[in-house]
Amino acid sequence: MDMLKWIFRGLIIVFVSYIIYIVGYPFMVDVSSLKKKNPELTAMMKYRIKQWERDGKKIKIKKMWIPVNRVSPYLVKAVLIGEDDKFYSHSGFDIEGIKKAIEKDIKEKKLKYGGSTITQQLAKNLYLTPSKNPVRKIQEAIITWRLEKTLSKKRILELYLNVAEWGEGIFGAEAASRHYFGKSASELNAIEAARLAASLPNPIKYSPVGNSRFIEKRTNLIYFIMQKRGIIKEEYTEPEEKDSVPVLEEKQEEKELPSIQKDESVQPQLK
Repeated sequence: MDMLKWIFRGLIIVFVSYIIYIVGYPFMVDVSSLKKKNPELTAMMKYRIKQWERDGKKIKIKKMWIPVNRVSPYLVKAVLIGEDDKFYSHSGFDIEGIKKAIEKDIKEKKLKYGGSTITQQLAKNLYLTPSKNPVRKIQEAIITWRLEKTLSKKRILELYLNVAEWGEGIFGAEAASRHYFGKSASELNAIEAARLAASLPNPIKYSPVGNSRFIEKRTNLIYFIMQKRGIIKEEYTEPEEKDSVPVLEEKQEEKELPSIQKDESVQPQLK
């Protein structure tokens, strides 16, 4: 009996310690330092480094910091449209987006669609792992709440644009822009910005300069929305190739602008 009591007490101690870790860790990360200090290596970067070492890949991280006010307005708008269209109106969580994602998950009987906001993505990128277990989601929610309470929207967006994964070993808008288009993120035009934003759900699988159906469709939709909102003044000329997908697939009224549903089944980064 004494042995069973000790085992029971031991299990209770382990359980309580685990609960303390789940709730405590999100409050231990130094969110306040992000007000002025730019992060060096994020949790996502460290995760990738270990992954490359395990797979025997010799890949180096490419990242270059750029202030958000120097990033092309086209890219800022494209990312907001593609990843979090309600960024400036919510407090870290898009309840309607989460509800729609849950409904689709239930309908398809799998954890596939995500309603993660830019702040939630940033929380995962900075401090957590790619796992989708409930523990990580609880920690993500707490860190998201802390980020929104501590940092301005402008700073959150700046951090996101500089740590988001945009390809194997490529992190941040500046490194991505130079890698794919040979120019600074400040010089991106509307279609280049739309292509970069379109690849964010799965930057490892889909290249912004690739011709996959996934990238073409998302690029078209993001570009179309930017154009209908008056962000883009010039008209985009459709490609001459018969097999190419035109940027403007169909005419729609402003009030009927489509929303972009994010599919987490193709999302390896901390999103």
